[in-house]
Amino acid sequence: MLTKKQLDLLAFIHKRVQRDGVPPSFDEMKEALDLRSKSGIHRLITALEERGFIRRLAHRARALEIVKLPDSMSGAGFTPRVIDGDRPDASPPPAALPVTTIEATELPVMGKIAAGVPIEAINQRSHGVTVPNAMLAGAGAHYALEVKGDSMIEAGINDGDVVVIRETSTADDGDIVVALVDDHEATLKRFKRKGSAIALEAANPMYETRVFPADQVKVQGRLVGLIRSY
Repeated sequence: MLTKKQLDLLAFIHKRVQRDGVPPSFDEMKEALDLRSKSGIHRLITALEERGFIRRLAHRARALEIVKLPDSMSGAGFTPRVIDGDRPDASPPPAALPVTTIEATELPVMGKIAAGVPIEAINQRSHGVTVPNAMLAGAGAHYALEVKGDSMIEAGINDGDVVVIRETSTADDGDIVVALVDDHEATLKRFKRKGSAIALEAANPMYETRVFPADQVKVQGRLVGLIRSY
C-alpha cells in the first residue's frame, strides 16, 4: 500500500518519462509535490524502491528504473522502462507478458550538441544510430545528436549520451529543446518563456540560465529519447 505522496511521485515520474524519455529533476519533483526540501523526495524515492516500484541504478546520481505500477495506475501496455538506457544485464520481462518484435529505425547522428556553453551549430551527418520506433514521438522527421558537456545532468542527460530529437520549430515551457542562438550556436537546454524573451535553462547549478530576445532563439527540435552506452 502506497501513501498518497508516494503514489503522486510515482505517477509524476512515470508521466515525465513517457513524455520526455528522461526523469524529472529533484527540483521538479519537489515542486510537483509541493514539498519544502529535496530530502522529502529522497525519502519518497527510497520508500518506492523498498516497495519494489522503482530501482536506482548503480553509479548514477538520478538514474531510475520504473519496475512496476500499482493496479490503480497500470495500463494494458505498460512494461518497465529504464530511464538511463538499456543495460546488457537488464532482467527479462515476466513470462506472462507476450514476446513482441521490436521495430526500429536508423536515424542520422548529426554531430554533437552542447549541453554547456553553446558550440557552433551542427548540420552534417557523422554516422547513424538505430532506435526503437516507440521512441519516435509524434509526426515529423527525427534525428540524433551526441551530447557534449554536463549542463543537463540533473535531467538525466550526461556527456557522451545520444539524444533523439523530433524536428519542430515550436516548444512548450519546460520542454528540453535544441535551440539555435543567433543562427550559429546550438545548445540543448530547457525552454522557458519570460515575457518577450526566451530563457534557456540548464539542469546543473554550475550553469546560469541564459536569456535572449525571442528573435535570437530558434527551436530546432524537441527531445523525445535518450540512448546511453556503457
